[in-house]
Amino acid sequence: MSSSHAMGASGATVKAVYKHLDCLLQGIHDLQHAGLKDFTVLSPIPRHEIDEMLYKGEPSPVRWFTLAGGILGGTMIFSLASLTHANWPMIIPGGKPLVSIPPFLVVTFEGTILWASMFTLTGLLKFCGLPAMNLHPAMKDPRFTNDCFGIVFERSGNRLDEIVHILESSGATEVTHG
Repeated sequence: MSSSHAMGASGATVKAVYKHLDCLLQGIHDLQHAGLKDFTVLSPIPRHEIDEMLYKGEPSPVRWFTLAGGILGGTMIFSLASLTHANWPMIIPGGKPLVSIPPFLVVTFEGTILWASMFTLTGLLKFCGLPAMNLHPAMKDPRFTNDCFGIVFERSGNRLDEIVHILESSGATEVTHG
């Protein structure tokens, strides 16, 4: 790794490689206990234990995207249907209302589901960091997609020695910094 990629304005990049999930979880716990939160955890497989430690049971913010998309979609589709019907009215016998809710419920429901799902996908991609075009070179280690777990600090600040000590003492098989 070249020093131009590793050194930033706020410190060095630190990469720790773990062979075992238990050691990784201990490293995450020790880092959080020390008040360090600006790190990325890399895993070859999804593990709920990692999510529980990083997010502590907080609900996903993606649900707000779903709600916003559903409200927007339902409102837009109902408005489209009712305004179209109001602009080009049909002769309706028996004094029935021009814009009646029951006939428009089906299309409103479909629009709500469509827009909620599109907003959910958008929120999911945003919070997953996809597409990941600007990954730091330390995160491109092929071991993280094969058989090892990892923790990467892109900017360690002035706490480099403390971070390296925590990662080494938690059972990392390799800790590199530059």
